[in-house]
Amino acid sequence: MYLIAGLGNPGPEYKDTRHNIGFKVIDLWSNELGVRLTSSRFRSKNILTRFENKKIALLCPLTFMNQSGNSIRAFADYYNLESKNILITHDDVDLPVGRIKVVRKGGAGGHKGILSIIQHLGNMQFPRIKIGVGRPRYEESVEKYVLTPFYSDQKDIIEEAIHLAANACKLFISEGIESAMTNINHQVLLNKEGRS
Repeated sequence: MYLIAGLGNPGPEYKDTRHNIGFKVIDLWSNELGVRLTSSRFRSKNILTRFENKKIALLCPLTFMNQSGNSIRAFADYYNLESKNILITHDDVDLPVGRIKVVRKGGAGGHKGILSIIQHLGNMQFPRIKIGVGRPRYEESVEKYVLTPFYSDQKDIIEEAIHLAANACKLFISEGIESAMTNINHQVLLNKEGRS
């Protein structure tokens, strides 16, 4: 069994913010699969389903970002999941808009949601899909920047990035982490306005 979790913050005020792009990936894939995240167990919204004859769970923690590990650990413990079968998709300010990076493991890189998961799982051995949200243009603090919507000229490229990240999730399940890294990490989505 695999757990695919998208990180974000619950509540309508956060729905379209940069920090919630992980939720957007899970929403897109669940829609494509024709399922809804109807369960509220494990301090999350989640659903058990199948993809290419493999059992998967799609999950969005409802704990707020910096407590994401509570939800992930509770689910992992209940289903006795190994960290290598837990894929986390999340925003990354160190990647430009239009870049997605699939990694096998690693540190938090300043991301409080990932830090929480590392602390609760007790290891860094879980794969991630990092979705670039870029850096502030207008001297906003990073804390404020990730909690606000994308700039208007970034919205098209972000929609493409969400689709590419969902494809990375599918590759991870169907062919493994190496295939996802090989097929996704070299792709660069270009903003039509030429800015990222």
